[in-house]
Amino acid sequence: MAFEISQTFLPDPGFGYAQAPSTDGGALEQLKALAQKYCPDSYQAERQAVLPDEELHLEELEAGFKALLSGGSPFPDLPYIDKEDIPQATPSNYGSPSQSADINKLTDINNPASIDNVVFDHETANIGLQPLGEPELRNLHYEETDTLNSAQIKKDFPVLQQKVNGHDLVWLDNGATTQKPLAVIDKISDYYKNYNSNIHRGAHTLAARATDAYEEAREKVQRFINAASSEEIIFVRGTTEGINLVAQTYGRQFVTPGDEVIVSELDHHANIVPWQRLCQERGATLKAIPTDQNGDLVLSELERLITPRTRFVSVGHVNNTFGTINDVQRIIEIAHSHNVPVLIDGAQSIAHTPVDVQKLGADFFVFSGHKIYGPNGIGAVYGRKDILDKMQPWQGGGNMITDVTIERTEYNVPPARFEAGTPNVADAIGLGAALDYVSHLGIRNIEAHEHKLTEYAREQLAAIPGLTLLANPKQRVSVVSFVLDGIPVPEVGTLLDKEGIAVRAGHHCAQPALRALGYEMSVRPTFALYNTKDDVDKLVIAVRKIIGR
Repeated sequence: MAFEISQTFLPDPGFGYAQAPSTDGGALEQLKALAQKYCPDSYQAERQAVLPDEELHLEELEAGFKALLSGGSPFPDLPYIDKEDIPQATPSNYGSPSQSADINKLTDINNPASIDNVVFDHETANIGLQPLGEPELRNLHYEETDTLNSAQIKKDFPVLQQKVNGHDLVWLDNGATTQKPLAVIDKISDYYKNYNSNIHRGAHTLAARATDAYEEAREKVQRFINAASSEEIIFVRGTTEGINLVAQTYGRQFVTPGDEVIVSELDHHANIVPWQRLCQERGATLKAIPTDQNGDLVLSELERLITPRTRFVSVGHVNNTFGTINDVQRIIEIAHSHNVPVLIDGAQSIAHTPVDVQKLGADFFVFSGHKIYGPNGIGAVYGRKDILDKMQPWQGGGNMITDVTIERTEYNVPPARFEAGTPNVADAIGLGAALDYVSHLGIRNIEAHEHKLTEYAREQLAAIPGLTLLANPKQRVSVVSFVLDGIPVPEVGTLLDKEGIAVRAGHHCAQPALRALGYEMSVRPTFALYNTKDDVDKLVIAVRKIIGR
């Protein structure tokens, strides 16, 4: 495509250079010196791994630069446009009049400090380049073209403000756990500072405050996943405990010798082992929905797997290794057509895509708080009230009873029936704060941002020789899995850590999923709302550096 070259973005002496490069024989050396401002020697090794010197074509740049400085163009067939030819920012372009003024100030080339303050959208802002036939330059933006300003959001997370091994921390291990915003940390701290108390059984003021905050957190979970009632929300330590709760209550009650339970090859071990143990204990059979080489479940097999002895189906909403979004609504429809209840493991979906348990028709839905910017050690089980009412308790103790004698016990109603003992009050409140934080940003906005970032990462990583991307599911969230030729997966993780980049390197507690595609381990960067394209670029540069050792 032919482009016009705009004088507006030519280097100006006011930018801090001693003078514009002359057009004599020393221009090439001056250009090299000028480039030091943007690519100093300390970064040259990393730059050469991506763009070797022989591909820079400095002589061509020199010739073109001379032509520009003399008032011409390095491309004689293109018209030369001056500053007056470029449309200025207006309130309609950028929002309020004050925002418009800020943009004009920031893009003023006579302001020496201006360029360092501008963040350009690499996809939409063709700096100084205008395709012929387009009447206006595209708008410049402070943030990426999606709706989240991730660079600004990152400031909400104290742990992300540090350096690791001399580099700014790049947290790409979000599939294992997400970092916590200050709003969550402060909420937990406020509880311990001001109203720490056990709940439900106290007549004093602090007990009442703690009880109200705990039950308010339950209501926030209910609203976030659109449960019909807060009575359908049980607080647990996390997804693993939630699945075990259902297996040891519903499963023990209704699975008998000769019965069957169905999971999938894409499931996390936490959704396989509890059902495996139950089946061994009850004399039942565990079956699995297979996956294809793209990392998608073969749902046509589910109809074949279900028999009159099938008592339960439990599957993950999103796979943690390939990012596959399973068609859980279809799975639920198939299972319900055979009167089989379904549990959905939402650990990897809760932070990335909207969840509506009533729309899905799920009988159970479980997730962990630490996967959605909340504290560790807290999670929730959603269960349909009519099912919970029929279930026996899992653990015995305080709070889950209404009356106890030596001979017998009367159990409380759900959800208290399944919350024996002193609950994790502080972290339940912290989970509520995390859901508020995500709701404020908008789960749809987060989903769009992460999708764009994931596709960009896949595109950049796929271009690296010697790197193999694992799986290519039809629908996916912010997970990328890869291996490098000849370099052990754990070693890749260690080398990335030396660059300040945190990823997961191993089997991700999903060995059946990896083995279905012929692998034992993978390197797994996973993205969240605070990640940026700059984070992806650092990952790509570091991987190229590892391969080029």
